[in-house]
Amino acid sequence: MSGGSGLGGGSGLGGGLGGGSGTWRPALHRSVTLRHDHVRGTDLLVLPERVVVLHGNAGSVLRLCDGARDVDGIVAALQARHPGAPVAEEVPDFLGRLRAEGWLT
Repeated sequence: MSGGSGLGGGSGLGGGLGGGSGTWRPALHRSVTLRHDHVRGTDLLVLPERVVVLHGNAGSVLRLCDGARDVDGIVAALQARHPGAPVAEEVPDFLGRLRAEGWLT
């Protein structure tokens, strides 16, 4: 298994959303699968030749990336679940980094 990814800046994934993030409807790339490892109690992104261990609420964020919700809708859903959390600041950047990696379409 390889590196981790969380919502904060510690994931080491570069990039961001740039303009128009509210109209983008993120979805996992067809070669990427989100799985929950019940033994370790963590979420994983399974890629063609790599597995990325997700930290914190990253799996919860990615479960909302179904291609139906735009980024603003994902942020709103998470703000309702986690009042007071810095969702609006962290989630768009996190999604942008995963998009830059090619893991989100």
